[in-house]
Amino acid sequence: MRGPNAVDFWRGFALVTIFVDHVPGIFLDRYTFRQYSLSDSAELFVFLAGVSLRYVVNSLAAEPASAALYRLAGRALTIYFAQIVITVFAIAIIAGSAKALDQPYILQWHNAAAVFEDPIDAHIGLALLRYQLGYFNILPLYVVLMASAPTMAIMDRFAPRLLFPLSLAVYLYTLATGWNLRTWPVEGTWFFSPFAWQFIFVLGFILSGPRGYASWSPRAKTILFWLAGLQTAVGAAVALADFAPDPAALPHPTLFFVFDKTYLSPARVVHALALACFFMGAFKYIDRWAPRLTGYLAMLGRNSLYVFCAGSILSLCGQVARYTFDGRWEIDVVVLLVGMTGLGAVAWLSEWRTRLAIARAQRLA
Repeated sequence: MRGPNAVDFWRGFALVTIFVDHVPGIFLDRYTFRQYSLSDSAELFVFLAGVSLRYVVNSLAAEPASAALYRLAGRALTIYFAQIVITVFAIAIIAGSAKALDQPYILQWHNAAAVFEDPIDAHIGLALLRYQLGYFNILPLYVVLMASAPTMAIMDRFAPRLLFPLSLAVYLYTLATGWNLRTWPVEGTWFFSPFAWQFIFVLGFILSGPRGYASWSPRAKTILFWLAGLQTAVGAAVALADFAPDPAALPHPTLFFVFDKTYLSPARVVHALALACFFMGAFKYIDRWAPRLTGYLAMLGRNSLYVFCAGSILSLCGQVARYTFDGRWEIDVVVLLVGMTGLGAVAWLSEWRTRLAIARAQRLA
């Protein structure tokens, strides 16, 4: 297994933060970085997903384009199946909790009511990703982004200069028009507009490329690190002041000026990029002073899909536990301990399985 690095570490950090943020009311939630930032772990996770895609595309550079497309399409299909599996588990947890606690109200949690009231249409919607449970709506975005990965890989191989302008054009059009995918059978739109969020995914892919951050001089990186730190501090001050532009006082289209998460407004993009730059530069100091922490979080980041799925299920179980015991602080501690242990166990088991496969292959060689 590869050793700890900045990408795996911060992806692991994002996964832990997502787990905590998905247990509303837990005491640690007030200290996660979304409370001190104009962006949150979702932007960091998607940006690093773009960075990871670059590594995959680079590893496939020597293969024919058809083989690369096959591998990338297979990844999108794997994420789709993961979304279906965790959604089924989530429905079972919600239904089981409602039955065990004799609380029918729980069946309405997280947009789940349609599953029980209109099961035929709801299950069709789930299979088509047009119906999503609350807190289980990041992977559908990831499916769409990874479904676009073959196109990105082809453009990067044959017309790399077109990728950024095309992505930017789609992003700007989305902000101008509010372009999004519709949900069904529950009326609404996706919580994350994939047409907007593709932009930060593509930025992660481009900035980790041959003309990206790695090609810049050490002096430029140092200057950028401190500028990013300054911008991060400004964003923290704005977040702590609880300032948000009044949409009624803004020119149209307002999505260019508000701090909207669904459409990833520019203020969130700028702050997320600054945060990513600052975090990447800070990794070497964290690794020096807290190697056990970097090892644990990097292990989570190396196995991000498995850990994300486990975290989604564990966070829902944490919500049920807090509801059952009236949000007592002792339960919060148990939820955190079980959650962190569970995430680590899932990552360790994933790597243990990989090590067994490698050892078996070596014996047969």
